[in-house]
Amino acid sequence: MIGDRFSSYVSFLNWKWFFDNKLKTVGLSMVIAVVIIAVFAPYIAPYDPMSMEFAPFLHPSSKHLLGTDNLGRDIFSQLIWGSRTSLSVGIIAALIVVTIGFSIGITAGYKRGVTENLLMGMTDVFILIPGLPLMIIIASYLGPNIYNVILVVALLWWCGTARVVHSRTLQVREMSFIETTKMMGFKESYIMFRHVLLNVRDIFIARLCLSVASAMMAEAGLAFLGLGDPFQISWGGMITNAFNKGGFVLNLWWWYIAPGLMISLTTSGFFLLISRKKKTTYPGDD
Repeated sequence: MIGDRFSSYVSFLNWKWFFDNKLKTVGLSMVIAVVIIAVFAPYIAPYDPMSMEFAPFLHPSSKHLLGTDNLGRDIFSQLIWGSRTSLSVGIIAALIVVTIGFSIGITAGYKRGVTENLLMGMTDVFILIPGLPLMIIIASYLGPNIYNVILVVALLWWCGTARVVHSRTLQVREMSFIETTKMMGFKESYIMFRHVLLNVRDIFIARLCLSVASAMMAEAGLAFLGLGDPFQISWGGMITNAFNKGGFVLNLWWWYIAPGLMISLTTSGFFLLISRKKKTTYPGDD
């Protein structure tokens, strides 16, 4: 039984999906590179990112590749350690978003009737709520904490995933193999999470990648507004510090360009993972 479950998980992940085209391979390489940086941050960063032992506002040099900030902290070390916070927020928030969205979407699409009306009605209400203003209000009320940022992003962004999964589930539930499984006497929960879920796995991967990238940008935006966690180093927090502590005024472009570039490259990597393979067309194929 354990072997069957493991094989089903492997088939669900569909690893070949990541190598459909060159763009996906490039995106996967970019994401893996950032993950490696985050995991091995203590060994890559030359200094303690919170250490204030150096002179402030130093320009880039061989000793400090990106100079130092207003408190004398090494910016390059902050950049390396910031990958942990930014990536963690993106991945954890995305997993919560996808889990909620898939649970609601599959349940509503398969159950139909009153259950579908209630779940999709609730989803429509969340879709109509303006996300960014509510995100700012909730983050302000809960306080500047990294877990609050994850909670805010997760609670507000699951509805899009639920809608997409619901539509796909409506198609899958009408397929002949689902009807055959029903007649064989299998439970609804087994059918939903063994057969239906397996047939919406491409949506899972796509929505997960989109959610990670979106959550990372949301964290950077909230941090720039002063709603991030001041005790955690993140790329968004670095841009905020550069803006508030003289980086822009003094034209220390390496202070804010570096984290902005890392955010752009990482989110681009996740976006490339959902790129489609371009079909080759020939004359007369209309």
